[in-house]
Amino acid sequence: VFYASLVFPSRSLAAALMKFDPEDGEQIVEYFNTHVLLSREKALLQASVRDQKKLLVENGKLKNDIQQLRVQLQDKQRRRTGLNFYIPQDAQRHYALLAPAPPPVGASAAVPTNPPPSSSHDRRDRQNRRRRGERKVKKGAPHCFSLSARPNSGALSLEAEPCIDPSRLDLRVGRILSIRRHRLAETMSVQEVDVGESTPRTVVKVHISLSMQLQGRLAVLLCNVKACQLRGVVSQARLLCCYSSNDCSELLIPPAGSNPGDRVTFLNYPGEPDKELQAKQRVWELLQPDLQVDSRGVATFKGCGFEVKGKGLCRAPSLTNCIIR
Repeated sequence: VFYASLVFPSRSLAAALMKFDPEDGEQIVEYFNTHVLLSREKALLQASVRDQKKLLVENGKLKNDIQQLRVQLQDKQRRRTGLNFYIPQDAQRHYALLAPAPPPVGASAAVPTNPPPSSSHDRRDRQNRRRRGERKVKKGAPHCFSLSARPNSGALSLEAEPCIDPSRLDLRVGRILSIRRHRLAETMSVQEVDVGESTPRTVVKVHISLSMQLQGRLAVLLCNVKACQLRGVVSQARLLCCYSSNDCSELLIPPAGSNPGDRVTFLNYPGEPDKELQAKQRVWELLQPDLQVDSRGVATFKGCGFEVKGKGLCRAPSLTNCIIR
């Protein structure tokens, strides 16, 4: 209440301050107003940080709940699959042919009944069905019909749905040690990049400037892609670049103070990266359309910035509103 009264002082309070100190009364009121505004901004910032941490905790709990529910659903589907056995139609026909017909009501079981004559076509058909039934018996257990479970596509599709988010990308800061032209391709260049490991990684990049100004520069690399051979040179990582609509390209640069090997993370997507991205899951292909540079030049994934913890955000040198790949 005291601070609020200083922000909007009454005439009596202002007059009292002026009377108390005619020379510095206005400066005292201005000082208190500034102090109150700073206190309010600090309180709002702390509240936003608390809300953000709360949301992260709730997000983690929801992920754990979803994982538990997914495991329970898979267990139920497996149990249901184990119960849903059926006898194939060919085996049912064969069993029906082998089973004796029930005697009519009131008739004696000892008196045999003559079966109706059958044509040669029916006999051949019956023999073929018996042969198919005998093959079923040979493939399965002895003296019983083979049972096969009904396919359950729901369980397979559920197991084939991994979580796709940028925390699975192993993004690291690297320093370009050398750059040279590919000996077999004029549009490719070969870089040796230090990513904080014992030996530098070789990176083959298409359509990147061969300017010596890139030597010694810091860049952002995707390090858990599968190594591939491009025109006889093995590429062990991917350099992330920004591309505009008019085919201009720039290296994505980490914040000042970054060191080779620093991890690039996303605040809204905690987690550890994959050891190696599997080609069948197409993680990079699914995430890449949402990797963009916003209007401020900050690299983002769905609005969440590329961050080196304690050092800042990754940016494009001059491009804005462009894609990252």
